[in-house]
Amino acid sequence: MPDFDDKSAHKKDHPPCSIANRSLAFFYGGFGAVASSLLSGLKGRKPSEESTDDSEEEDSEEEPKLKYERLANGVTEILQKDAASCMTVHDKFLALGTHFGKVFLLDIQGNLTQKFDISPVKINQISLDESGEHMGICSEDGKVQVFGLYTREGFHENFDCPVKVVALHPRFSSSNYKQFVTGGNKLLLYEKNWLNRWKTSTLHEGEGTITNVQWRANLIAWANNMGVKIYDISTKQRITNVLRDNVSLRPDMYPCSLCWKDNSTLIIGWGSSIKICVVKERGHAELRDLPSRYVEIVSAFETEFFISGLAPLADQLVTLYFVKENSDHMEEEFRARPCLDIIQPLPEGYEEISSDALTVRNFQENECRDYRLEHSEGESLYYIISPKDIVVAKERDQDDHIDWLLDKKKYEEALMAAEISFKNIKRHEVQKIGMAYINHLVEKGDYDTAARKCQKVLGKNMELWENEVYRFKTIGQLKVILELTILSAISQYLPRGDLRLRPAIYEMILHEFLKSDYEGFATLIREWPGELYNNMTIVQAVTDHLKKDPTNSTLLTTLAELYTYDQRYDRALEIYLRLRHKDVYQLIHKHDLFSSIEDKIVLLMDFDKEKAVDMLLDNEDKISIDRVVEELRDRPELLHIYLHKLFKRDHHKGQRYHERQIGLYAEYDRPNLLPFLRDSIHCPLEKALEICQERNFVEETVFLLSRMGNCRRALQMIMEELEDVDKAIEFAKEQDDAELWEDLISYSIDKPPFITGLLNNIGTHVDPILLIHRIKEGMEIPNLRDSLVKILQDYNLQILLREGCKKILVADSLSLLQKMQRTQMRGVRVDDMAQNFSVVVFHCRHMFHKECLPSPGTIPGVQFCNICSAKRRGPGSGILEMKK
Repeated sequence: MPDFDDKSAHKKDHPPCSIANRSLAFFYGGFGAVASSLLSGLKGRKPSEESTDDSEEEDSEEEPKLKYERLANGVTEILQKDAASCMTVHDKFLALGTHFGKVFLLDIQGNLTQKFDISPVKINQISLDESGEHMGICSEDGKVQVFGLYTREGFHENFDCPVKVVALHPRFSSSNYKQFVTGGNKLLLYEKNWLNRWKTSTLHEGEGTITNVQWRANLIAWANNMGVKIYDISTKQRITNVLRDNVSLRPDMYPCSLCWKDNSTLIIGWGSSIKICVVKERGHAELRDLPSRYVEIVSAFETEFFISGLAPLADQLVTLYFVKENSDHMEEEFRARPCLDIIQPLPEGYEEISSDALTVRNFQENECRDYRLEHSEGESLYYIISPKDIVVAKERDQDDHIDWLLDKKKYEEALMAAEISFKNIKRHEVQKIGMAYINHLVEKGDYDTAARKCQKVLGKNMELWENEVYRFKTIGQLKVILELTILSAISQYLPRGDLRLRPAIYEMILHEFLKSDYEGFATLIREWPGELYNNMTIVQAVTDHLKKDPTNSTLLTTLAELYTYDQRYDRALEIYLRLRHKDVYQLIHKHDLFSSIEDKIVLLMDFDKEKAVDMLLDNEDKISIDRVVEELRDRPELLHIYLHKLFKRDHHKGQRYHERQIGLYAEYDRPNLLPFLRDSIHCPLEKALEICQERNFVEETVFLLSRMGNCRRALQMIMEELEDVDKAIEFAKEQDDAELWEDLISYSIDKPPFITGLLNNIGTHVDPILLIHRIKEGMEIPNLRDSLVKILQDYNLQILLREGCKKILVADSLSLLQKMQRTQMRGVRVDDMAQNFSVVVFHCRHMFHKECLPSPGTIPGVQFCNICSAKRRGPGSGILEMKK
């Protein structure tokens, strides 16, 4: 039969606990590969046949959980001459026993490191302690040896019957735990006492041959013909007895498999049944005469196969098994092969996760008892031992996962898996997977997706970019890759200056777009830096296309951008102005093109008046006011906009143009004429009056007349031309001139509406009696009653205000007088009386020696404080008084 291959084991979907659909995996040379020919034969078709069913099965196939590798090197040579009978696995090395009584120590690659000739017959079991420093060996001829691999200490004994099992205490290297057990027709415990002698005690006998023993921490589990027992070495008590279910099966043909998952969980496989037992502590109330621990079976179920070995995998089980001979729909050759399953135990059943049928050497000659399953807890390695072959199964890593995805042509998933775990993969490269994906998409004709993937896959590899660009051009799909990838990918990386393609590549791309897609071409010009290609070559190409389509705005805009990059700003500015392009102002500011626009001010104003005026006013130092006015002399409407904004910013900067502005406001912006006349101090009033009178602008004329001092004429225009009594009254109030009020009354005396307005507003400025006496008898005045009532109310209000003010003044005067009286009545302390001087004390609390005071004033006997008198009269007045 063929050997192992270097690929993954094959597996197919199948329902839980089902044998019919379980996959058959074959291995060639090294690592588990699929023998597609036999699989095809099982399905009744040739290997080369293809059908829809095949593709459907391929799509639904699940990924294997394990990968397989034949243990070669020294193992191959050993098993060619001998046959494996048992093997024990340590994290550091392997110990292999053979049918010819030899024990070989191997490294994890299978290389031979040491050899022991133990017996001329079969080695039944090898046991290692946790440290890997001591080994126990038993053989079919009754020999038992326990010795140190690095020391000379040891135990050697020959029994008169075969010894099937041996197990060292896990901590045998420690002096306190020099214990081991052997099993044949009885289970013996060996302990070294304080005299350095071995003491023997029998733990169990009388139930047939001991076929398996496993020691974990303080618990020893062993199997005989009747069942499985567990012994607690710390309390020297047997905890439980788990009976064998199917007693019809010969225990020598279908031996018991034991495996500790942890220090308290034992997995038992016997025949076709599996039980998971947990050792638990009893409560104090339950102890009595019972052992301190008990066993609870948490899961028990029957399988459809015969178990050869068990091992834990997280919360799942790895099972090595033989298929039952009476299974239906199963080829004889399939049943002869050992199978490795991963199952999920349930309380009363299990769920099958994966299943692999293994092709090992001479599998046709093997039986269920010829296989063993050992595992290394540190690295999750599982060793399938058969007489002529040893296979290592281990969990598939991310590289294996990617291998499987690529084999199934699931490139996108493979690429995603590689990107997520790129730090952990060893055999694969993200970019190579991506290139394989792109090639696959191109072969399928899915150019859009292939182009999208280029950005992610090609990254900064310019050589790959060039290859892909040329390939897409060759297949006529260059525009696809450009539209979908290069626009964003190249523009993202190349502007940094460290990566770029050859200029010819970019020029080829630009010419490709210029042929059929002006918008795409314009986008590329905007996105790409100009140093990527020969600018003049592209300018010439665009110019040639404009000869055929001279008004194409896209090409013109692009040409302007090319001129801008080439620093030919005047050419670019002409194009932008012709197109009325929004970027024209940005171009002027960015490149300081104010000297180039002195003769283009009208064009700028026509394009956007507001932006143009703001730009001109913000840059007066570069383009003077006089220059702008000169350029706009033939466009008065534009000149007005410019001068108006200038006046708003500063009333004095454009003073030499205020006379011209009068006419411009009158022509284009009358609402702002009056505010201009009010705010300007440089405007010639005569000229303004002339213009306003010519155009019959009454309000503006009234303002100018009043400003020039002709208030009577201004009032006359308000009354005669505007006929607005309220405005006339307001004007009279502003001027506050009695003659104007007289003129207003005289003009209004024969006009009842005017009289009403005067009566309503005149009371606070002119005595209303003067107006009332001049009203002719019999004249009908609208709302006269209301007007008179208002006059009376205003009069009463004034009287009330006066009375109130009078009361306040009287009250304040009285209060101040009382305060003065209290002040003058207050005593004044004089501390200078001890001296023989006369002292004069004033009520203001100033004191003087009598001799220091000037002579009395004009009123005999009346003396005033010199200091206070000086303050009232001003500086120096006291001195003047003294001089008098």
